[in-house]
Amino acid sequence: MPSSAFDRLAPLAFVALWSTGWIVARYSADYADPLTFLCLRYALAGALLGALALASKAPFPRGRAAWGHALASGILLHAIYLGLVWWVIRKGLPASLSALIAASQPLATAWLAPRLLGEKASARRWAGVALGFCGLLLVLWPKLAIAGAATPELIGLNLLGMASATAGFFYQKRFLKTGDLRPTAAIQYLGALALTLPAAWILEPMRVEWNLTMVLVLGWSAVVLSIGAIGLLLLLIRHGEVSRASQLIYLVPPTAALQAWALFGEKLGAAQILGMIVTAAGVALASRG
Repeated sequence: MPSSAFDRLAPLAFVALWSTGWIVARYSADYADPLTFLCLRYALAGALLGALALASKAPFPRGRAAWGHALASGILLHAIYLGLVWWVIRKGLPASLSALIAASQPLATAWLAPRLLGEKASARRWAGVALGFCGLLLVLWPKLAIAGAATPELIGLNLLGMASATAGFFYQKRFLKTGDLRPTAAIQYLGALALTLPAAWILEPMRVEWNLTMVLVLGWSAVVLSIGAIGLLLLLIRHGEVSRASQLIYLVPPTAALQAWALFGEKLGAAQILGMIVTAAGVALASRG
């Protein structure tokens, strides 16, 4: 795909696909424990990517260092980040509060990118980041008002998950700049599975109820989210600035709110619609900064 077309379409596709993760989490809760479901997701996505890499004769990373970087990146981006977020939501942390905590990731990335990678942070970009955060507050405020109290432990674990995602972004940009993403991503999911499987064994009864819905949700989660959406994110990180890629996280909760309105009939007030517009404007402003 030409670079200009990729720059326009890839961010929109990533947000549209990644936002369905909230729907997946909602459906999967009835049929599997959270970490157990993630183990199945990582195993299926890794197997598919590994088979695709072998079939296409894509070169796998060579040497212990290259494999170590891929495994570490998978642990940061998948095992710790997704594992903690899914765990705390299933344990009672309101999804709206978790989504707001996720907003710390673009803020932290925007602050760290100039210091760690030398990326420029203009006043326009900071204004866009701040505007996007304000818009996200408007989108989530009605749910935050009725969310109730959340324990400091769950909030702390969610913040740790966001810190892991931020570290994963920088790690990916620093150590995985080149190479075919198919075998690299397969190794990343191997690393994620290696950490998540023992955690699921210790913390959960590893409940799974197999039926058509479970199969469809798992298939969507592994193929569309773990391969499609994550693949787009890794390409965006590789070919652009980390801070620009992270700003797309702001658009995920508003898009998920639209999907919940369409699928589950959840209400959307005027303030939320205004917040979606403000968030989109903030991301657009920051992307031009």
